[in-house]
Amino acid sequence: MIKTGAFSGKLVGTFIMVLLGDGAGANVILKKSKAEKSGWIVITAGWAFAVALPVWLFGSISGAHFNPAVTLELASIGQFPWSSAAAYISAQLISAFLSAVVLFLHFYKHFETTSDPEVKLGVFSTGPAIAAGFSTFSVN
Repeated sequence: MIKTGAFSGKLVGTFIMVLLGDGAGANVILKKSKAEKSGWIVITAGWAFAVALPVWLFGSISGAHFNPAVTLELASIGQFPWSSAAAYISAQLISAFLSAVVLFLHFYKHFETTSDPEVKLGVFSTGPAIAAGFSTFSVN
């Protein structure tokens, strides 16, 4: 049985986490934002607050897992019921998507001003600075 409070806690907690974390990234990498080019430490601090705040606010209600990977891990080791996993992961994905939409709308003019598509993608995803694949090492 799914507890309404826990489900709501995951919705709101994940929303806050994605909004603050991706918001920190957007502020640093998008053109003409207040924190443009302020560096990785701002993104790191933003994500630290983004992860900590929902845990402090909703951790006791929702079990403090706002990421589907954590929900799957807890279910796989028997610390969370598999019967609730799909509903909780759905809450996490729905709220993460809604948070990304809100963030996109908030930074819409900055997305328009930023011409590099890889920079824009960097607001919502990560990637290597130098894409090399698996064969990056060579033996001389």
